[in-house]
Order: sequence, then structure tokens, then C-alpha cells
Amino acid sequence: MSLKFILLLLVGVGAAGVGIGYFLRFIISIGKRGSMELEIRQMQLDAEEKAKRIIEESEAEARKKQEQFSGEFKQKERDLKQVEERLIRKEEMLDKRQENLDAEQDVLAKKIDDVQSAKLRIEEIVKSEQGKLEKIAGLTVEEAKSQLIASLEKQNEQDIESRMRKLEITGEEKLERRANEILTTAVHRLGNSVVSDVLATTITIPNDEIKGKIIGKEGRNIRAFERATGVDVIVDDTPGTITLSSYDPMRRQVARIALENLIIDGRIQPAKIEEAVKKAEEEINTIIKKKGVEAAYAAKVSNMDPKLLMILGRLYFRTSYGQNVLDHSIEMAHLAGMLAEELGADVAVARAGALFHDIGKAVDHEVTGTHVEIGRRILQKFNVDERIVQAMQAHHEEYPYETPESMIVQVADAVSGARPGARRDSVEQYIKRLEDLEAIANSEPGVEKSYAIAAGREVRVIVKPEAVSDLEARLLGRSIADKIEKDMQYPGEIKVSVIRETRVIEYAR
Repeated sequence: MSLKFILLLLVGVGAAGVGIGYFLRFIISIGKRGSMELEIRQMQLDAEEKAKRIIEESEAEARKKQEQFSGEFKQKERDLKQVEERLIRKEEMLDKRQENLDAEQDVLAKKIDDVQSAKLRIEEIVKSEQGKLEKIAGLTVEEAKSQLIASLEKQNEQDIESRMRKLEITGEEKLERRANEILTTAVHRLGNSVVSDVLATTITIPNDEIKGKIIGKEGRNIRAFERATGVDVIVDDTPGTITLSSYDPMRRQVARIALENLIIDGRIQPAKIEEAVKKAEEEINTIIKKKGVEAAYAAKVSNMDPKLLMILGRLYFRTSYGQNVLDHSIEMAHLAGMLAEELGADVAVARAGALFHDIGKAVDHEVTGTHVEIGRRILQKFNVDERIVQAMQAHHEEYPYETPESMIVQVADAVSGARPGARRDSVEQYIKRLEDLEAIANSEPGVEKSYAIAAGREVRVIVKPEAVSDLEARLLGRSIADKIEKDMQYPGEIKVSVIRETRVIEYAR
């Protein structure tokens, strides 16, 4: 009984404790909620106060800005009003000036009318007096003037004639003396030496054993070299030298470079010969480009197309009557420049016209027409100034002299070519004969290359094997020989060699 009571008591005490705990917790939570509400209320009050302060500051700032803008607006209104007043005053002044100008114009118009009336009255008086004079003299004004002039001429005819003859003679003497002075000065200022071209190039070899390699077995190497270069290789008993003979300086230079490279390499055989010749041709192209640029620089001719200067450089390997054409052109440019300075002509045009006067000779063996006509087409293709074309085209009188520079170029050409030792007629005739030989051979169908060698006693013709058969090659040789007999004059006989070669190359790897 007592145990149950105790247990019940304990349960009751525990339940009471739990209830008290919940009650205390409820009391505490109520206290906390009250404090939070106070904090929230305080925050609301602070926010309202802050918002009020911000609104007041904004209103104050707005009032300040409004006052500022109002002041500026009033100032602008005052400025505009002042400008308007000035414009009104200016307009009034302009109106007054216009009135004055109108009045002056009316006065001037009246004066002009008065002058015109006076002029008409004067003309009438002059005509009236002139008519009276003509009636008295029985002559018109023109008749009187003619009679007076005729009378004076008759009285002084002898004196006038003698004076005119004296002026003519004196003028001719002065002009002749001045022309001689200009030409003499130009020639004296240009003291270029004359270097005549030759038809053979000598190569020095280290020893005579090289000659055997150059000739090759049964002459195979020397024939291949001559066929590839178009020059005549002379291997004689002269120790330490080999001679390359050809009328074409470019071929001689290609052959010289190729042979020197072969001698240095030591392996002389047909395949290496062709490779050396191709390499030499590339080197020659570099030389041509360099010579063209150097010539333009020496002649003081600028702003020209590099391709045009490349064509100009080819003249380094051309001769005219034994005179190097490029050197002749540079010399002419200097002469033309000096003559133009003396005569007051365009120096730049005269120099350029002289430098390019023979440019057609660089390709005249490849293009039909005279070298003057070819040169005109070349310069026009590269859009050269028309004044330069006019200056160069008249140096052989194929075209009329259109400008002073064209006459200067013609005179410079004559002076450069006429100097003692500058040219050799026999060399030019000889080269012309060799060129004609090759031209006849090249005119036949199927011909790939042709070379006149052995001082013009032989022409070697290389044909395209796919275009010409063996039988056609024989007929081609006879046809070329017949044309040479018909069209050319030459001493002795000329040998025509037609070469047809088929080569097959394969590689095993």
C-alpha cells in the first residue's frame, strides 16, 4: 500500500514538474516575443525617421537645382536678347547700305549712258571729218595707208633688203656657233672610253689534260657542249687556253660560265654539260637584271618597271657595229641630258628617250618589225610616258620630230655613233650574216634551235624528234641550203647540219 502510494506520488510529482516546465517555457517565450516586437517597432521608427530625412535632403537639393537652372535660363534669355538686338541693328545698317548702293548704281547707270552718248557723238564727228578728208584727198583711209607704205618701201627698199640679209647672215652665224659650242661642250664633258666587242672568248685552264676531258671520247663531250650552247669550241695547241667563238655575246657568256663550272667540277659528260648550261643561263638572267638596274641608275632614269629594266639589261649582250648597245645607250643618255640642259628642254624625258631608244634590239630577233617599232610597242606596253616614246621613236627618222627631246635624242645618237673608233662596220655586217643564217633555219617548221658556228661556215639545226622524221630531216636540210643559196651572199660554202635526237630517261629506285 505504501509502495503504490509512493509510486503514485512520484508520478504526480513528475507530472507536476513537467507541467511547471512547460509553463515556465511559455512564460519565457512570451517575454522574448514582447522584446522582439519592441525591437521591430524601434526599427520601424528608425526607418521612418531616416526616410523623412532623405526626403527633406532631396527636396532641398531639388530646390537648389531649380534655383540654379532658373538663374542659367534667365542668363541665356538675357544673352539671346542681346544677340537679337545686335542682329536688328546690323539688319538696319545693311538696309541703309543697300539704299546707298542702289542710289550709287543709279548714278553710275546715268553716267554710263552719258559716256555712251558722248562716244556715239564723237564717232559721228570722226566719221564726218574723215569723210570730208577723203573727199578733199580723193582717197580712202586704206588707200592712203597703202600708198604711204608703198612709197616708204620704195624709198628704203635697198636699205631694208641689206639689213634683212645682214640679220639673216648674222643669225645663221650665231646659231651655227651656238650649236657647235653646245655639241663641243657635251662631247668634252663626256669622256667615255670606247670598248669594241670581240667575237671570241678565251678561257684559261689549269692544265692541258682538261682539253681531253672537254673533247671526250670520240668528241662526244665537245659536240654536246657546242649543241647545247651554240658556240664553236676551239681546242688547239695553245697551252693553257680554250677559245669559245660565236657572234652572239650572250651565248659566249653562257658557254664561258658553263665551261668554267664544268672545269671546277671535273665531271665533264653530256648530262653534266646540259645541267651546267641551264645553271649558266640562270646566272645570265641575274646578270641581265643587274645590268638593267645599273644602266637606269647610271643614266639617272627612275620610276621604271623592273620588267622593262630586265629587257634593257639584255642590251649588255648586244652590239651594233662593234659598239656595245647598252654602253651606247647610257652614253647617249648623258649626251641627251647635257644637250637638254643647254637648250632648256625636259632633261628627264631626253635622258629616258635616249636610254630606251634601242630597246627594240633586245628582242628584234624574236619579234617581227624594225627595232624602233618594237621599242615603241615595248614602252607602250609598260605604260611609259608618251613624251618618252615620242623622244625615242624619231632617232632614225621613221617618225616625225614631235618634240624638242626627239631631235635631241637623234643628235645624241649621231654624236655617240660618229665618234672615232666607236663602231666597226665589218663586224656588224658579219654578225648580220650570222643572224640571217639562223633566221632562215628557224623559219622552217619543226626546228627547235639553230646555231651559226665556225665563223658562219656551218649552221647546226636541232629539230623536234616528235615533229620531224629522219626522211623529213634530210629534206629539211636541203630546203634550208636552197634558201641560203637564194637569199644570201657569202664566200665559199656553208655546211647545214640537221640533228635529230631521241633520248629516253628512266630512273631505277
